[in-house]
Amino acid sequence: MDKNQKNVLAIGALAAVGLALIDIFYALIAIVVVLALLMSIQIMGDSGNYPSVVVGLEEDAKGLTVVNKGNAEAKNIHVTIVPINIEFDIPSLKPDEQSEFGLPSMLSEAKAVVTYENAQGQKYMRSYALAALGGGDEDILRPVFPIFGWK
Repeated sequence: MDKNQKNVLAIGALAAVGLALIDIFYALIAIVVVLALLMSIQIMGDSGNYPSVVVGLEEDAKGLTVVNKGNAEAKNIHVTIVPINIEFDIPSLKPDEQSEFGLPSMLSEAKAVVTYENAQGQKYMRSYALAALGGGDEDILRPVFPIFGWK
């Protein structure tokens, strides 16, 4: 338990004891509110320090755009374009920062495999379908941050 959770638990316990002197139902309501707050703090902890690097094809299909859509800096970014055997590295991207990479010719269809890590060294790997005439495989139902270890 971190400091915030301990503070919420201590204040909630004192409030529940105080409300128990008035009415037991008020104390039970306070306990439910405290548990909801603790769950919210836990969920917020899951979303901290999470980089999310997205690779997309530019409109003219002559370049790639690499964007960090997460809330932490992504480091040691390595992008591989399959099957045309192009690889490049980006040292780091801060949140909402983007980098562009020019291609020697137009790209009709390929797959981008990107590996990166956060500041603590935790490694991530994702792949994206790149197509000049169709939309990418960006999942619109994917949560912004991994809730409860969603992958």
